[in-house]
Amino acid sequence: MRDLLFGLMGLKLCQIVLCLAAAAGLASCYPPQIQYPYTEMVSNRRLQLKDNLIALLPVEQQLQPEARQEATWLADTAYKAAAGIARVNGSMFPGWIGNAFINARLQDRGLCWHYQHDMYRELRRRPLRYFRIGCCVRDGGKASEHNCVYIAARGSSWPHAWVLDAWMWNGRLKVDDARQLNQKRWADLPGICRVQSIYYQEGHMWPIEHWSVLRDDSGNYEGYWLPEMKYSPQYERMYKNIEKGKMKHPGMLTNY
Repeated sequence: MRDLLFGLMGLKLCQIVLCLAAAAGLASCYPPQIQYPYTEMVSNRRLQLKDNLIALLPVEQQLQPEARQEATWLADTAYKAAAGIARVNGSMFPGWIGNAFINARLQDRGLCWHYQHDMYRELRRRPLRYFRIGCCVRDGGKASEHNCVYIAARGSSWPHAWVLDAWMWNGRLKVDDARQLNQKRWADLPGICRVQSIYYQEGHMWPIEHWSVLRDDSGNYEGYWLPEMKYSPQYERMYKNIEKGKMKHPGMLTNY
C-alpha cells in the first residue's frame, strides 16, 4: 500500500513538473510585448545587470559617472533590444523548438547565431569607453552549439564577462556570469566580432530591422551585400521591415 502511495505521489509530481514546463514553454511562444522591458520584474533585472557590469570595472572606475551611465545604457539596451529583435524576426517559438521550424523552412529567422548578430548590432550603437562587446560559443562545431554575445570591461579577457542570451526564451533575456560557466564547453569568438564589426561599427546607424546575413532560395546564408542576395525573399522581407519601421517610428532607429 505504501509503495502504491509513493508511486501515485511520484506520478503526481511528474505531472506538476510537466505542466510547469509546458506553461513556461507557452509563455515564450510569442515575442515579448513592447511594455515587457518596463515591467517591475524586468526593470529590477536591468538594475541588477547594471550593477554586475559595474563590478567588472577596476575599482577606480566604478564610481565614475560616465562609467555608470555606460553600464546603465548597456543593461537597458540589452533587455529592450532582445525583446525588439524577437518581434522584428517574428520568432514564435523559443530555443530548439524555433530552430526546428527554421530548419524545416517554416520560419526564416531565429537561430541562436541570428540573435547573436542582432544583439551585437544593437549593443554597438554607442561608442564605448569602459566596456566592450564580444561573441562567444558553447560546444562550437557540435550539434549542441550555442552562440551568444557578452559584455566585458574594456581591456579584460574572456571569461570575465556577462553572457547575454536572447535566443533561449524568445527575446526574454537570459543573463549568465561567464566565470560560472563550464570553460571546457564555452569559448570566446573574436573572429565573429571582427566580421560583424565591419557591418556594425561603434556608433553605427543601421536600423534594428537590418540583418547582416540572409538566407537565399537554396537555404544558404550569405552576406546581405552580395548582388545575388538582392533577389532572395529574405532580402525583400528585410527592406519591407525597414520601411515598416520608418512608418511606425519616424526618425528612430529602433522599435523598442
